Amino acid sequence: MKFATKVLHAGIHPDPTTGAIMTPIYQTSTYVQEAPGKHKGYEYARTQNPTRDVLQENLAALENGNHALCFASGLAATDAVVKLLNSGDEVICSDDVYGGTYRIFTKVFERYGIKFKFIPLTDASDFAKHITPATKMVWLETPSNPMMSIIDIEEIASIAHQTDMLVCVDNTFASPYLQNPLDMGADIVIHSVTKYLGGHSDVVMGALVMNQEQIFEQLKFLQNACGAIPSPHDCFLVLRGVKTLHIRMDRHCVNAAKVVDFLLSHPKVDKVYYPGIPSHKNHLIAKKQMRGFGGMISFTLKGNNIDDAMKVLSGTKLFSLAESLGGVESLIGHPASMTHASIPKEEREQRGLLDSLIRLSVGIEDVGDLIGDLQQAIG
Repeated sequence: MKFATKVLHAGIHPDPTTGAIMTPIYQTSTYVQEAPGKHKGYEYARTQNPTRDVLQENLAALENGNHALCFASGLAATDAVVKLLNSGDEVICSDDVYGGTYRIFTKVFERYGIKFKFIPLTDASDFAKHITPATKMVWLETPSNPMMSIIDIEEIASIAHQTDMLVCVDNTFASPYLQNPLDMGADIVIHSVTKYLGGHSDVVMGALVMNQEQIFEQLKFLQNACGAIPSPHDCFLVLRGVKTLHIRMDRHCVNAAKVVDFLLSHPKVDKVYYPGIPSHKNHLIAKKQMRGFGGMISFTLKGNNIDDAMKVLSGTKLFSLAESLGGVESLIGHPASMTHASIPKEEREQRGLLDSLIRLSVGIEDVGDLIGDLQQAIG
């Protein structure tokens, strides 16, 4: 089954009771049993819900995985993955990651004796020298947020599996349409479903996709035991949104490429960060492991003056200044004060994340209008 067919049909069947073509919203907290332990496969909605089950089966198919689990947010999904570890274990994490990931790693889980090492992994050959006997997991984000760094998933996975560590890849920026980390050796794929999978800025949700039955059972236990589940209505909204994922992602990619061309030619723009640019450090790796370069762009202005950046951030009319990304509408953001504010300034700047950096989530509007909006804002 090809991708465009999967988004519409994988795991989705007409309702057996009514024939409804759309998966119903099973808005219930519990299920009637004929006798203790004798039921129709459902006991309590934290553990299982038919709407959620359909979405999980659909998302697993999109990532070419055997299993998927949905959570109340992307960070709830991240929380479940780290709970696979024990005190004294170590995680190697790519150094450019979402600020919320950095925060939960350093401010929550370090308190419980798990160590995190934030390492540049854009050169996979550097990875092995950081591995110790305590290293049990490597966490990758590619393309990364917000510097659009690209990491060779296959190469990192090959090295990691020599010592049986878990390979986790945050695939939020690419979406399953552009990249499938499980096919390249990843053990767990993480999504902030809030972004491209939902696609309409009306849901907060996370998801994990995996192949191995043992990992699935451990994470399924955590999903139920810790209870950070999405609502049936949110699952319904994502099932609706994901049906157009391939169409939306094509438009995101086309629009972003044209916006990148505009930014590269603008006399006031200094650096543009986008994996589709041939001069990008790992452009060839992006071409190898992705089917398109996505809708996310970061850039700085010449002089790296924070005041100039703030004028642009406040001056757009179609690009809305807001947190998040991946919706049909275009957003503009300031990582240093918004998505990555939890990372200390010195660490941000070491990774190239300057206070003057601007991040764009390019939507599906008319690209001429979007470029015109940036033109008037940049001046």
